[in-house]
Amino acid sequence: MNSAGRLADKVCLITGGARGQGAAEARLFQREGARVWIADVLDAEGEDLAVSLGCEYRHLDVSNEAAWVSVVADMVADEGRIDVLINNAGIFRNNRLVETSLTEFEQVMAINSTGVFLGMRTVAPHMMEAGKGSIVNISSLAGLRGAARAVAYGASKWAVRGMTKTAAIEFARHGVRVNSIHPGIIETPMAEQLGVGTDRIARRTPLGRSADADEVARMALFLASDESSYSTGSEFIIDGGLNAL
Repeated sequence: MNSAGRLADKVCLITGGARGQGAAEARLFQREGARVWIADVLDAEGEDLAVSLGCEYRHLDVSNEAAWVSVVADMVADEGRIDVLINNAGIFRNNRLVETSLTEFEQVMAINSTGVFLGMRTVAPHMMEAGKGSIVNISSLAGLRGAARAVAYGASKWAVRGMTKTAAIEFARHGVRVNSIHPGIIETPMAEQLGVGTDRIARRTPLGRSADADEVARMALFLASDESSYSTGSEFIIDGGLNAL
């Protein structure tokens, strides 16, 4: 751990931290001095990563209220506080609206939206009591514009965007900031689920490529750190210019 890093001594919880974007955030945050807790349902991968980083891992189904209470209670008991929450856990389902079952829609909403709601609701009281904290909600470019064959995913990510703004307004007077990140095409295991068209979309971006997970992690680092002390309730887009088209 780097005691002089940009997150020196900050206690950070990263959901969906076992692989992909969450794992990239965990590695970067640890290098920047944070005390990182990884949470996921992918226990084998999460535990291996935690061992390699020398950090904590907890099993967490983000759609489960009791699980959130348990994990956060463990953190506060061990660390005394929680400074940063990265609501990163998410799933993607690729279906046209008329082919999307209610079960599929509700599953995506439970993880991508309800999980963010429960995370903020569980963590915020501890941050407000401390008078400081940063919550970073991972939305998507699909939370800013329409996305064909992604009705459930799009709905869930628009919800994250809206909840972020509401939380930012409510928590501001307590010194707690809330922002959302909106990635475009990122090279992660979940992006592989997009199937045919991923490469085409990447080539269509003004920068002509997809992003590496580390590029998103660096934006999350900025928002988690005190460098973004006057940013709250805002969307931070990392999409290679795709939303500008």
